[in-house]
Amino acid sequence: MPCQNPRDLQEPLILPTNEKSNGPEKLTIDDMLQKYCGEFGKWQLRHFILTSLAWALEAFHTMVMIFADRQPRWWCTGPGCRTQLEVCGLSPGSWEWVDGTGSSTVAEWGLVCGNKYKVGLVQSLFFFGCMIGAGIFGHLSDSSLGRKGSLMIVCLFNGILGCLTALSPNYSIYTLLRFLSGLNTGGVGMCAFVLATEPIGPSKRGVAGISTFYFFSIGIALLSGIAYIFQSWRSLYVASSIPSIIFVTIVIPFISESPRWYLVRGKAKEAMEVMRHMAKFNGRTIPQDVELLLDNNNANKSKEREAINGSLLDVLKSPITRVRLFLVVLINFCCAIVYYGLSLNVVNLETNIYLNVLLNAVAEMPAYTLTSIMLDKFGRRPLTIGTMWFSGVSCLLGSLMKSNGMWKILRMISGVLGIFGMAGTYNLLYIYAVELFPTVVRNAALGCGAQASQMGAILAPLVVVMGVRLPFVIFSICGIVGGLLGICLPETLNRPLYDTMVGMEEGEAT
Repeated sequence: MPCQNPRDLQEPLILPTNEKSNGPEKLTIDDMLQKYCGEFGKWQLRHFILTSLAWALEAFHTMVMIFADRQPRWWCTGPGCRTQLEVCGLSPGSWEWVDGTGSSTVAEWGLVCGNKYKVGLVQSLFFFGCMIGAGIFGHLSDSSLGRKGSLMIVCLFNGILGCLTALSPNYSIYTLLRFLSGLNTGGVGMCAFVLATEPIGPSKRGVAGISTFYFFSIGIALLSGIAYIFQSWRSLYVASSIPSIIFVTIVIPFISESPRWYLVRGKAKEAMEVMRHMAKFNGRTIPQDVELLLDNNNANKSKEREAINGSLLDVLKSPITRVRLFLVVLINFCCAIVYYGLSLNVVNLETNIYLNVLLNAVAEMPAYTLTSIMLDKFGRRPLTIGTMWFSGVSCLLGSLMKSNGMWKILRMISGVLGIFGMAGTYNLLYIYAVELFPTVVRNAALGCGAQASQMGAILAPLVVVMGVRLPFVIFSICGIVGGLLGICLPETLNRPLYDTMVGMEEGEAT
């Protein structure tokens, strides 16, 4: 799954109220979307698709490591080594890489045997950069730079850094450039998510937010085709980075800045222009005597707006939210280890890496759809437990498979099924975690969950370099333990169970 920060998820969860006076009709953006512009018309659809293309670019820059850092095939060139399964211990000159040293970073810089940990290290540093970058660009997108400006910068820098990575003269420079790429990649998903969903009406925003996951999976599928064509790691970095530059020059100009950001920055005129253009494109009209009202200017919402500033301490004050936070953090951590670990672990399966990555990406898409359909029928908690256990059991079966013949295919299938289950869990957690916490502490709790997910992503590459069977064992344990932790969570009813901290302390359901 993509690098992201849900700090802006609060907006869709507050239903706006109208503020009317004897003068012009004053409406919040959500009011105007519902009453005049349309919650999800042609304008929002076009804007959503164009903006969400950035998620495919994030997939390029994240998952390119699967192909660039793979261990290619090797063969013996001298006598007495044909019975060896590993190159470790073989004398120099008795073996060589089948596809040449330029096929991957592993072959070019000898990242095998005692140096194999360096593969996991550079990948972990990339995800560490993602964690930092999500926070940096989360703040920049609220600054004078704006959502659109932030998205343009991260995509442009990613394109440039990707091309520079292709020129890396040694492992140290390569590691530094990958870390810098992670800083920018961490901001792509967050900026794209906020920019794509803010102009959408409140009743459609949640579904649209979940739909961004499809673009990330499509990006992974496309990357497998690009990697098949450009099999040298240097040419692959260039080929996977150029789309980001194309996106900045061709797509970004047709994307509109968020009207919410305009309002927050005191640019009511520009915000109104966006809303009128949106309404016109959707075949609607906004009366001339209508004005936009910034949500936090509404006196009736002063308590709600104060709640948005709830800190992590507020989460820990209540026994209920404290336990829920602990569980959500651990489940997100386990989920990220399995998802990113299985995605990167294709290098250990000794099957067709391009086909395997493609199958993993394709498996994610029906997982998103099925979990969305079954969500209300089976409930959040049972489905979360079921998807994590499904993934855990699939990984357990994969750990029992041998490394020869048809067993390799069965192990690959186990990995695909594991991705299917964990992708479904990611989709569920997006909704479930939001409903577990009241407005007063929701942002702080979701931020902790996102950071835990990033920590799991940082750890996943270090698990992958442990070999063939052991990573599957660890993934299995994480999936099963995550499901057990889910048993301790309460079921929800499409909304937070408790509305205020006082209500939670007294146990009063809203």
